[in-house]
Amino acid sequence: MFLTPVVARPIAALALSTIVATGSAFAQSGVQTETVASGLSYPWAVAFLPDGDFLVTERDGVLKHVTAEGDQSVVAGLPEVFAQGQGGLLDIVLSPDFETDRTVYLTFSQGSPEGAGTSLYRASLQEGVAGPALVDGDTIFKGNNRAYGGRHFGSRLAFAPDGNLFMTLGDRGDGPRAQETDDHTGSVLRLTPDGDPAPGNPFLGQDGYQPEIWSIGHRNPQSAAINPASGALWTVEHGARGGDEVNIPEAGKNYGWPVISYGRHYSGGKIGEGTEKAGMEQPIHYWDPSIAPSGMAFVTSDKYPDWQGNLLVGALRGQHLARLELDGDKVVAEEQLLTELGERIRDVRQGPDGFLYVLTDSDDGRLIRLVP
Repeated sequence: MFLTPVVARPIAALALSTIVATGSAFAQSGVQTETVASGLSYPWAVAFLPDGDFLVTERDGVLKHVTAEGDQSVVAGLPEVFAQGQGGLLDIVLSPDFETDRTVYLTFSQGSPEGAGTSLYRASLQEGVAGPALVDGDTIFKGNNRAYGGRHFGSRLAFAPDGNLFMTLGDRGDGPRAQETDDHTGSVLRLTPDGDPAPGNPFLGQDGYQPEIWSIGHRNPQSAAINPASGALWTVEHGARGGDEVNIPEAGKNYGWPVISYGRHYSGGKIGEGTEKAGMEQPIHYWDPSIAPSGMAFVTSDKYPDWQGNLLVGALRGQHLARLELDGDKVVAEEQLLTELGERIRDVRQGPDGFLYVLTDSDDGRLIRLVP
């Protein structure tokens, strides 16, 4: 059942580094912000290395190695990246067996004569003469969401408990393509670690369908994470003028874009046929007005006892971190955090050390640790 969106309760004027309780509904832990690294150029995603260091993607096509002390170096071995508009070097995740196989996965916008699309790159992270470098790299998947311009590439990655890899792709600013089943545009894909269609995908062997597709009808999903309580994939996607959505994409289902939406065109005009249609799924939560969501993480760490089981979502336009309180698969309350930073939040992740980290989206972006 669709849940009417909860009105977010922004935190009142606070010191920049501190969040305090705002009422009995959110008896939250206080946190302080610690800058791990600054001077990052539009950082997009962060991954955590076993030794406590970090890998941070920058949208213009640079991968940074950041030490625990905040020192930075450029990681060599990337593919050629189409860095224009919203396109560039995007998400990064480590293999579930990284400590033994050293494998790294990255999504990026890749140019071609037919326009740019979203691709998946796999490489091995090794220590080189000048520091960590990617070697034996290969583009193992190329989406056919090709188009000119720099809009709506997605893209996030999430390893499922079965070892397969979910990948989200945006609609490239051409909404009707998100309803075309022979097109990767506006879809969630499910791939093997080698970039092939995963066994058990809903459209394997069907004419007129791309075999990698898991679900369709998505606009621009820039958030994806596995819910540790259920093992299911959750995504968050940009709406237009309103209509940002939280979804739990299921195999073979259609999430409606651009036929149904809770937003409107930027011109103010109506989108599609309304807010619901038979055969199309409802989001479990939406935002209107839009917060421009990017990045998400489920909180499991005992460092944040009052936030365990919550979902955190970065907000670009909203310049905050949205904390969603869940009751199973329902969003029952929402709060805006980090409003005093005045920063676009591009990514949020929980590290293996149990701390939460966010990336701020600017030409002087920061990797920030949230410390109870």
